[in-house]
Amino acid sequence: MSTTDPAHLRDAGRTRQALLDAAGELFTSEGYDRTTVRAIAERAGVNQALLFRYFGNKEALFARVLAAQAMDVLHGGPPEELLERTLRSILVPADADAAARSGLFDSALRSAGNSEVVDALRDELGTAYTTEFAAIAGGTGSDDPDARLRAELLLGWLLGVNFLRNVLHSETIRDADPDVVVGHVVRAAATMLHGVRPTGADPAVDS
Repeated sequence: MSTTDPAHLRDAGRTRQALLDAAGELFTSEGYDRTTVRAIAERAGVNQALLFRYFGNKEALFARVLAAQAMDVLHGGPPEELLERTLRSILVPADADAAARSGLFDSALRSAGNSEVVDALRDELGTAYTTEFAAIAGGTGSDDPDARLRAELLLGWLLGVNFLRNVLHSETIRDADPDVVVGHVVRAAATMLHGVRPTGADPAVDS
């Protein structure tokens, strides 16, 4: 069967998704270090050689799993609403999503000393978000170093909110009205990212 045959492509797509699903479940329940390539392949019902074929290694697969939800948020609406979308995905997730996000985020923190994981995460996730925020800050296609600096500072803030809400389980953030949190963060962020404003906000507030 040709590798470009439609049936082959459908099978490949199902296999990749099965591996992503299995990896997400195991990374969440067992953590990154205790999850093996063999265990992922067995849960997905495929030969472990296919994991290496489609993802390269466990580190790259881990980054893809972590990036999947975040990339859905990234492409889930207009760029100018990205900050608000990201905050709301952190603050008001469904219960199952919250548990998965907490487990995966904790696994990411524990694997921060693994340079391959860090590199894969930066390539899969950090670059995409930084580029989008930098474009908002400096204009479409901006390569202004200061715009990228402001974008990465904002990304660091979002990661901190995620850590407090979903790993440390901060009662202050958990119990706060999401609209209030979003308003505070987006108004502050507007100082760095020009033109970013919460939906329905009074322009006078940001001036």
